Amino acid sequence: MTCGERRALVLGGGGQTGIAWMYGLVAGLTAHGVDLTGADLVVGTSAGSVVGTNLACGRGPQALLEAQLAPPVGEIAASLGVRQAFRIGAAALLGPRGAARARGRVGRMALAADTMPEHRRLRAIESRLDGATWPAAADLRITAVDAYTGGFRVFDRNAGVGLPTAVAASCAVPGVWPPVSAEGTRYIDGGIRSTANADLAAGYGRVVILAPLTGGFGAAAAPAVQAEALAATTRVALVTPDRRAKQAFGRNVLDPARRPPSARAGRAQAADVAAEIARVWNGRAGA
Repeated sequence: MTCGERRALVLGGGGQTGIAWMYGLVAGLTAHGVDLTGADLVVGTSAGSVVGTNLACGRGPQALLEAQLAPPVGEIAASLGVRQAFRIGAAALLGPRGAARARGRVGRMALAADTMPEHRRLRAIESRLDGATWPAAADLRITAVDAYTGGFRVFDRNAGVGLPTAVAASCAVPGVWPPVSAEGTRYIDGGIRSTANADLAAGYGRVVILAPLTGGFGAAAAPAVQAEALAATTRVALVTPDRRAKQAFGRNVLDPARRPPSARAGRAQAADVAAEIARVWNGRAGA
């Protein structure tokens, strides 16, 4: 397969509502003849790491959507409001410049925060993955940030880190969830570097980016910025929440009670974007 034929699916951060929206969107696109489950590369950041894992491991989009419509049994309620977002942004911006240094300041804030025990959070993540292990068929990459150094880390099947641990690290929202231990250090949310990390799809011929969050913290590159950069050499489609989806998300993307309306909004939005996604995903290379 040539580089022009290889396909990458990039799934961004966005909390519980973002997970539900992406499942709804993927299921809706499947119904419209656009099957995103056959990606050669899957990049998952934060919420996208959960969605990417389940899709890469062969879970059917419709079943994943239906699970979002059920009562959120066992989910831990949390809040990511304007105040916490401001704290994260301030930690990134106030201090010596440099992307890694800024992320390191966010990491130190996360390490000092009073959160639930790490083992309890890991169990919650494991319940979302239903025993998943690193898939052999797809190249699944999960993003995280070293809480001590601010270094960017991309986990894959060769990393020597269990898949649930990698996903928990990618989902470790600073100040909300505990940093996750692996490789002799602790990791926080990959969205601190970029809410989608779509630049990891460079070199692939066709790229679809699903981005529940359109901005970023501090100097983190927004999905639209990264999509524009990729578009210079790659066929790219970027999907962000429409007005109905934003209303479904509400003010707290970590509220599990918002999952059903968010999933339905994603399912409905699929009809509006299916043609655009099909041109990128199903079209001939160079067409």
